[in-house]
Amino acid sequence: MFKRLIQFAALGSLGMSGSAHAATQLDAGDTAWLLTSTLLVILMALPGLALFYGGMARAKNMLSVLVQVLVVFCLVCLLWSVYGYSLTFSGEGWFFGGLDRAFLSGITPETMSGMLPSIPEFVFVSFQATFAAITVALTVGSFAERMRFAAVMVFSVVWFTLSYVPLAHMVWGGGILAKEGALDFAGGTVVHINAGIAALVGAAMIGKRVGHGREALMPHSLTLTMVGACLLWVGWFGFNAGSAGAANGVAGLAFVNTLLATAGAVLSWLCFEALHKRRASLLGGVSGAVAGLVAVTPAAGFVGPMGAIVMGVIAAPICLWGVGGFKRLTGVDDAFDVFGIHGLGGIVGAILTAIFAAPVLGGTGGLSPDSFAMGHQLWVQTKSVLLTLAWSAIVAFVAYKLADWTVGLRVSEEHERQGLDITSHGESAYTH
Repeated sequence: MFKRLIQFAALGSLGMSGSAHAATQLDAGDTAWLLTSTLLVILMALPGLALFYGGMARAKNMLSVLVQVLVVFCLVCLLWSVYGYSLTFSGEGWFFGGLDRAFLSGITPETMSGMLPSIPEFVFVSFQATFAAITVALTVGSFAERMRFAAVMVFSVVWFTLSYVPLAHMVWGGGILAKEGALDFAGGTVVHINAGIAALVGAAMIGKRVGHGREALMPHSLTLTMVGACLLWVGWFGFNAGSAGAANGVAGLAFVNTLLATAGAVLSWLCFEALHKRRASLLGGVSGAVAGLVAVTPAAGFVGPMGAIVMGVIAAPICLWGVGGFKRLTGVDDAFDVFGIHGLGGIVGAILTAIFAAPVLGGTGGLSPDSFAMGHQLWVQTKSVLLTLAWSAIVAFVAYKLADWTVGLRVSEEHERQGLDITSHGESAYTH
């Protein structure tokens, strides 16, 4: 799928009569943009996601959240270089690729990416590594404040290997969903639905935090959460616009869509929150921003700016229900609302992509603008969502079970009450 997206983007940058030769030579502008985008995605996770989650934790668990995001990000980057990249972007299997690029073998500074012929392969490896790393790190927000650090590591290895890698291959590496024609510009299914359902499974399996429903488990610093959310938004321009694979018009479209969908979602969330609770909160505003970013991710290069705004406006109240009504309905303690925002936002975005990608609604027509059929694309998108939900849920269940059997899933009640900063890491985020 990703290769087809790049071919589509290349046509946009070269024009329909552009030279094929020009697309196979190193392009300094495209390379510089992808290097910059890679840095922006790193900024999303370190420190963006870490601060966004850390601010929502209680003070006694702030450092534990920072450590988990940091270490998971680093762990996945290494696994990506050993086998993840190869299993995702080499080979022609339906669910997994091959091992031709294991340990990044055969890649030199002169090697050009097979997916992005105008960019060195090492740059493409790095860009995709950040996607894999932040996807796994997203799950931290669901089981925060109560999961053993060693269990987080075991889960991360298993779930990355058996869920992120195959789904990325299925959608972007030429696997079964790519062959079906599923549209996922920058990770609605691969990243957000995938992480969201794994987070939900984990929160259900590990159980509620001590005191949940009886004590006020309030964020200790919404200031830090706001800083983290803003860093996420800034970094997301690299996430979405970088997925064009070139410094071209498609990147510009993804950029403006990332700006507008998020703005629409913030205002939509706050309006619905004010109607429901008679106030508009900062936490609601930043949650709306992330919901809009998530929703537009699969559509960023396929829909027009007005379509992106509508997607953000629609996604916000659904995710608002996800962090409120859905949690009350299920009773699952998803600590920082990973499923409510990333899971539901990703589902909404993936489905609406089929609608707003239509040329009649200002979209580009996806990968086949001359033969785009909304009904057919809607069915393809629905299948990709259902497959992602089932695949990720099953793998997550297995991964959490393995972590429980090997190192134990949850800290003791005494350690949880004392806080993971001291009991798991021997230090504190704050001194008094």
